[in-house]
Amino acid sequence: MPHILIAEDEEGIARVIQRGLRSEGYRTTVVGDGLAALAAVTDGDVDLVVLDVGLPRMDGFTVLRMLRTMKDPVPIIMCTARDSVEDTVSGLEEGADDYLAKPFRVEELLARVRARLRQRSTASPAHELTSVTAGGVTLDLAAHSATVDGTPVDLSAREFMLARELMGHAGQVLSRDQLLDRVWGYEVTGSSNVVDVYVRYLRAKLGAERISTVRGIGYRFEA
Repeated sequence: MPHILIAEDEEGIARVIQRGLRSEGYRTTVVGDGLAALAAVTDGDVDLVVLDVGLPRMDGFTVLRMLRTMKDPVPIIMCTARDSVEDTVSGLEEGADDYLAKPFRVEELLARVRARLRQRSTASPAHELTSVTAGGVTLDLAAHSATVDGTPVDLSAREFMLARELMGHAGQVLSRDQLLDRVWGYEVTGSSNVVDVYVRYLRAKLGAERISTVRGIGYRFEA
């Protein structure tokens, strides 16, 4: 059964999360500060982290950044009282897999946990390839690097995932809902513009002409 680390310094919230996860059969460990969270992930068999942003000793964003710098792929769901688009994008940009703003329902967290664990255990066809090339852009899946017409470009983890999905279906239109499900692994309500934000980032780095907007539907990578 998957082992989930709960990094939360508010004991009441930690207990509620732990109770909900255990009711689903997950093994859980609770830590109350960022340094303990970092140590638990690097030293243990953690399958997923529920990571609060406002942790003492080391905040959640720093924990996230350090884990991704160490190339640790453990799925991370960020939890915070902050709910602005900027904070959400910041967390995802640093390599978080999901983001929940407090207060949230335990049922919603459980759904996100299931989605992230399912995505981790189910490989897509793109994972079987060593590279993806379309429209003069090449993604090296093993090295997690990208080039545009032979020139290296720096993509964040989330930009790389979005580019891979779009390029893996070059010439096809992918809806925002499809991209949310395949890249972020969960549904976001209609007011979310995270896909549009990341498409804008990719256009700036890969070339605006390579990603077309299909009005009312979604986006297409031009092969």
